[in-house]
Amino acid sequence: MSAGGSWVEHLARFGRALRQEGVRIALSDEADGLEALTWVDLADRDEVRRALAAAFKIRPHDRETFDQLFERFWDLPRSAAAARAARQGAASARPRGGGPPKRIGAEGNDLGAPAGEEIGYSPDAVLRKKAFDECSPADLAAMERLIARMTVKLATRKSRRLVPTTARGMIDLRRSFRRAVAHGGELLALARRARPVEEPRLVVLCDTSGSMDPHARFLLHFILALCRVAKKSEVFAFNTTLVRLTPLLRPGTLRPGLIEGTLARLAAEVPDWSGGTRIGECLRTFVDRHLYPQVDHRTVVLILSDGLDRGDVAPVEAAMRSLAARARRVLWLNPLAGDARYQPSARAMAAALPYVDRLLPAHNLESLERLVPYLSL
Repeated sequence: MSAGGSWVEHLARFGRALRQEGVRIALSDEADGLEALTWVDLADRDEVRRALAAAFKIRPHDRETFDQLFERFWDLPRSAAAARAARQGAASARPRGGGPPKRIGAEGNDLGAPAGEEIGYSPDAVLRKKAFDECSPADLAAMERLIARMTVKLATRKSRRLVPTTARGMIDLRRSFRRAVAHGGELLALARRARPVEEPRLVVLCDTSGSMDPHARFLLHFILALCRVAKKSEVFAFNTTLVRLTPLLRPGTLRPGLIEGTLARLAAEVPDWSGGTRIGECLRTFVDRHLYPQVDHRTVVLILSDGLDRGDVAPVEAAMRSLAARARRVLWLNPLAGDARYQPSARAMAAALPYVDRLLPAHNLESLERLVPYLSL
């Protein structure tokens, strides 16, 4: 079967599954879905999700069913090169008379069906899926290039908010009519709005205790790369004590090729690196000393920890309640959540969970890529 046929069949199966769950999807909606896929970044799972939801006219009460089935049916390639090639080749890959686009790889090869079919070997794809606790120092060096691409995507991601603009954008009828009133009812110019590129405000708290040792080095590598593009970032390490790392992260130390040396210097500066952990006490210290100057309604707080702590959980709950009340969003990245069998039953993790907007896996690069949409405003 051709790649085009595979796309049609896969989308048809997706639509049929939605109908079986009571979601009203017409054949014309499926055709709109195929067309929508030619206009989005095929490597961006969230863009594909939004495009299909719009094309299928998903109603609010059906959104949860749609999201659940989407997770089951769609596993798209995440290579940036594959995405660019797919976008460039979508129109030419569509058969005459209408039909689905082929998935085009970085080298121009046909990638076949969206899910469950072999799409060929890619060193980048293998590295993205490789668990951090299985990676070598050489893997970390190879990942630097991929991490740089991810952070550039964050730096160029547009806000969901619409703001006035003098450039091209959506027509703002309300402002246009208000302007016309000032000129006697003459509509001399149309006001417009657009989504700006906004720099995210991040506060990161990274667990550097012994249980996090296989992961912390890779996660900090990712965080330092984020700091290159999100300059309004504050970074803290915690184990038995809380240490503010931001003063140690001078701009020159975050350039590509220098991050490895920066990581070594941070490990030397942080007391009890790879030692014990007191999550509750460290979070309480952050709230007492840094919450109000560092966190506001525009700040996304990232906590990187496996949540393993045998201490009193009352400080964890109190600190997380304060964070959730002040921050725009609180995201907890847990390397253990990459295992399908994982349950957030550790005492500290269970105490924090009600105050976390998202509990996300952080066991490989692919999981970190899925984090990027949650960091934008």
